[in-house]
Amino acid sequence: MNDSTMSMQSRLAAAGYVAEDDLASTLELLLELERPLLVEGDAGVGKTELAKALATATDSRLIRLQCYEGLDVDTAVYEWNYPRQLLAIKLQETSTDSLEDREDSIFSERYLLPRPLLLAIREQRSPVLLIDEIDRADEAFEAYLLELLSDFQISIPELGTLSARALPRVILTSNGMRELSDALRRRCLYYFLDYPSLDKELDIVRARLPDIDTRLASQVVRFVQSLRELDLRKKPGIAETLDWAAALMSQGAASLPTPAATLHRTLSCLIKTRDDQQRLQESEIDRLLSRAIAP
Repeated sequence: MNDSTMSMQSRLAAAGYVAEDDLASTLELLLELERPLLVEGDAGVGKTELAKALATATDSRLIRLQCYEGLDVDTAVYEWNYPRQLLAIKLQETSTDSLEDREDSIFSERYLLPRPLLLAIREQRSPVLLIDEIDRADEAFEAYLLELLSDFQISIPELGTLSARALPRVILTSNGMRELSDALRRRCLYYFLDYPSLDKELDIVRARLPDIDTRLASQVVRFVQSLRELDLRKKPGIAETLDWAAALMSQGAASLPTPAATLHRTLSCLIKTRDDQQRLQESEIDRLLSRAIAP
């Protein structure tokens, strides 16, 4: 492990994020090469939190673009502030300025409403740009994004081309809902973020919930790790582990098994679909508890 990797791991740890050596090394490459990073993995493994932690670790502004089906350029890049423009036009009715001058004043940056992508390239200091769940956006938007990531400039017909003042550190996340283009993958560094190992998840729980009883933390993580081995529609992610541990702490639990009523009431933190609730019978819960509390 080199010094820069240790430094990155330390900075991420200070931000509350536990990163393996190879992930820290990949983030160092992101900073050194100024290349976007595509992070794939199931929902709940910490992809979004990684971008937040990188922003904290580098003392940068986090700018987030949440992708969804039907996302268009106006929403992601910029819009004109039409009400203010109309008001300005009304106030200029008695102006002696030429029509060209009045148009120039109306279509100026003061009337521009920057959205995440434009905000990211107009920052004076490199921000962290999180393009979250890019696989939810359609292929046309992905093509536009690819062009932006190549040049880091945006063309606005009324203003011309606006180039990046400082290159943003870009993290794209994908849950694998659709296959991304080869062109986008070629443009990016790549990391697959899997569910954490038992030791890593235990480190995360202890870092985020420093007051948790050591025995409870260990048993909670072992229970969740076993739960993920089942054929569930929605496997619990790290956020669910933390929620469940916090819920048990709030009920005064110091270990598993807690009273049955408390345990079943708090399982709603882990099981998020009706199918999975029906799948997880009481006998299955007892089996998972036995594994979790085994010495």
